[in-house]
Amino acid sequence: MNQALQFGVIGSGSWGTALAKILTDNQAPINWWVRDEATITHLKTRHHNPNYISSVYFDGHLLTLSSNLHEVISNSDCLVVAVPSAYIIENFSKLPEDIFSGKKVISAVKGLLPEDNMLLNDYLKKYFGLGLDRYFTVMGPCHAEEVAAEKLSYLTFSGQDDKHVQQIASYFSTPYISTVVNGDIYGVQFAAIMKNIYALGAGMAHGLEYGDNFLSVYIANCADEMAGFLRKAGVNPDGAGIHRHDQEGSLFRSLNYAASVYLGDLLVTCYSLHSRNRTFGNMIGKGYSVKTATLELSMVAEGYNASKCIFLLNKQFGAEIPIVEAIYRILWENVKVRPGFKQIEQLLV
Repeated sequence: MNQALQFGVIGSGSWGTALAKILTDNQAPINWWVRDEATITHLKTRHHNPNYISSVYFDGHLLTLSSNLHEVISNSDCLVVAVPSAYIIENFSKLPEDIFSGKKVISAVKGLLPEDNMLLNDYLKKYFGLGLDRYFTVMGPCHAEEVAAEKLSYLTFSGQDDKHVQQIASYFSTPYISTVVNGDIYGVQFAAIMKNIYALGAGMAHGLEYGDNFLSVYIANCADEMAGFLRKAGVNPDGAGIHRHDQEGSLFRSLNYAASVYLGDLLVTCYSLHSRNRTFGNMIGKGYSVKTATLELSMVAEGYNASKCIFLLNKQFGAEIPIVEAIYRILWENVKVRPGFKQIEQLLV
């Protein structure tokens, strides 16, 4: 590694805790923003997060814990943002406008900010002047529970500059994490948002007792719909099986819809029992109300707000996304889940 980066991790949910584990497993000391003082005390005394992936134990010498977000940002070079999208503005709105000056930001956020219907990079540019050259993303497929169990997983890091992306990715490369880098900042974020919506639908299908045959057809159609949305949004990865080698000898991967961060993340989020979006959708399919499912899950299912955000954003893009629209109407317009899914049945090929 070149000059060592001082990382700050913002968020102590399951994904924030998993990312903190990866960094500290590489002996990288971190400043960690933990909102709840009781959790901080537990981490200091018992060395694990009592609320999320509690099987992970931390070396206390590598943790500087604080409930003061301003302090964590100020003392870090590179900020990993792992707060659910619905809580970003609530936590960031009182920060000084120059707080991110000279900082790098890595987004692990898989949703649009619902108040402004924006991606995190656009929000940080508008309100804090953070340029896209200092903004990076880390996306899956990668469930926190499997990181905790150290099962081999792949993370894709995206940014404008090959060298900087590779430097950041090097801090997350472990025997159980393989890192891939690309330059598709907007595409990987939109793909992560869309796959959460489709996973809600996969869960609904399971709750309605559709079988594996149906689910395979449903996911194949979702992949096609997502590709069409990305193209309308101005993101144009190559088709499956097409690879360019413009940067020979580089770890940079040419963009491809079948890559792990696009199709791979869609598949695991729709199929895995670890997927909170699939679990949320399963409850809806079984007849739970949105309110009851939210309370029962006790974690944020990003796809819920995302379905409304993408529905509204698509008025600008004009993509054909009938599956997303059907899921949106089930969740937001009181369309009953069974007749709503009958409409989806008729869309699939």
